[in-house]
Amino acid sequence: MDAVKPRIAIDMDEVMGDTLGKMLECYNRDYADCLTVDDLRGKKLRHVAKCGSEVSKYFEDPSFLRDLKVIPDSQDVIRELQSRYEIFIATAAMEVPASFAAKYEWLKEHFDFIPNTHIVFCGDKSIINADYLIDDHAYQFERFRGQGILYTASHNIEETRYPRVNNWREVADLFLK
Repeated sequence: MDAVKPRIAIDMDEVMGDTLGKMLECYNRDYADCLTVDDLRGKKLRHVAKCGSEVSKYFEDPSFLRDLKVIPDSQDVIRELQSRYEIFIATAAMEVPASFAAKYEWLKEHFDFIPNTHIVFCGDKSIINADYLIDDHAYQFERFRGQGILYTASHNIEETRYPRVNNWREVADLFLK
């Protein structure tokens, strides 16, 4: 009988895929602005955008998340993690129901080594039964029973309540050493 591997659940947006980069690209194009990630330190785009929370309109496009850039090293590190851990992708797709198909297609293109049975579309991630959750939103850890690991993003830079990783090499150092 195989030993039970510890489980790691991993968020998709801003952890595996560069959602903010795509939003900034679209926003700057549509509003003739030149905001950068550095302009957002400690804030979300909707807090500094000329159009405010209207930037969320991008998520209404069912294909918006389909062509995100892959966060550097995420593919290699997640593939390595699978040798020691059971890996699940846990994405809060219920926040943007139109995104299901695009998220799934993106995952199948860039992370085809993750079985379909290990992709979880959810809302409240406290439902996930895992030892660790790597996520860029600290609120997801509040009811999660395992250990939350905060993946650095511009909006969470001031969060100090949880262990933090800044990139996928740091994830590898944390889990594979």
